[in-house]
Amino acid sequence: MATVTRVMHCPPERVLSVLADGWTYATWVVGTSRIRAVEPGWPAVGSRIDHSVGVWPALLDDDTTVLSWDPQQGIEVQARGWPVGEARIRIDVRSRPDGGSDVRMIEDAVRGPGTLVPRPVRTALLVPRNTETLHRLALLAEGGAR
Repeated sequence: MATVTRVMHCPPERVLSVLADGWTYATWVVGTSRIRAVEPGWPAVGSRIDHSVGVWPALLDDDTTVLSWDPQQGIEVQARGWPVGEARIRIDVRSRPDGGSDVRMIEDAVRGPGTLVPRPVRTALLVPRNTETLHRLALLAEGGAR
């Protein structure tokens, strides 16, 4: 599994509020081009975001479903990106003594052709992408804290 961590200079509530807003998903998730719909109740378990991945004109429409949501600690989702497959992603948010947040993102392929890629190769591909994803999430969360 690919694991990336980042210190964010804002309280956990700011990070969690970005995670709870499905319409921001394409802003901070690398590879997501646009949001087509966010189900009412997002991020309740079972709710879904319909999104597109890729670059126009080669866009693929797919979705992400919430597997678990803790408004105090984070979210776990299953993201579809066929024909590559599906990935499970967990984002944990913890308070720091200085008032900031420790954010950890864990991702791995769970279905489809992506699971055939050896884990060290998957990790090598996911870590840079997820490092940028957390950087973008920090920009939104920290910017909203000002």
